[in-house]
Amino acid sequence: MSSPSPDPAALQATLFDFAIGELVRQHRESFQPRWTPEAWAKLLIWLSLNCGCSGDRQGLEAFAAALGPVLTGRMRRIYFERVLDDLDLQLLADPAEQQVLALPLGPSGAPPLEAVAEALERVGLAERVVGDRSRWQSLESVVAIPWSQPCA
Repeated sequence: MSSPSPDPAALQATLFDFAIGELVRQHRESFQPRWTPEAWAKLLIWLSLNCGCSGDRQGLEAFAAALGPVLTGRMRRIYFERVLDDLDLQLLADPAEQQVLALPLGPSGAPPLEAVAEALERVGLAERVVGDRSRWQSLESVVAIPWSQPCA
């Protein structure tokens, strides 16, 4: 017995979700200074211009409205997330949040601080967070690291 053919709308939605995620991942390192709201804004401006919007305020606002809060939120999470498979670690480092979160990829509890420190160094966050490990919070399955300077 053959499986039912996939719904074309569901396939299009899956393809769009995959494509937008890959687009954000491939270009997130291009905008400086990394790990800042300014870099995030530059990515959105670049996307809007490549979609044919004007670079003026009205064009940018129209682009933002067209994206909507759900898609914008998903893109922002992807933009400020890094997965380091070899360290079994995921970093969530949105500067709008009070701290960077380090989570294990598996069900293994809070990650070791040495692995977290290495991950922060690799992705260019070590200089942007508090280096004093005594100020890092190891919770049940996450390590919370404060930013050195909160986002303005």
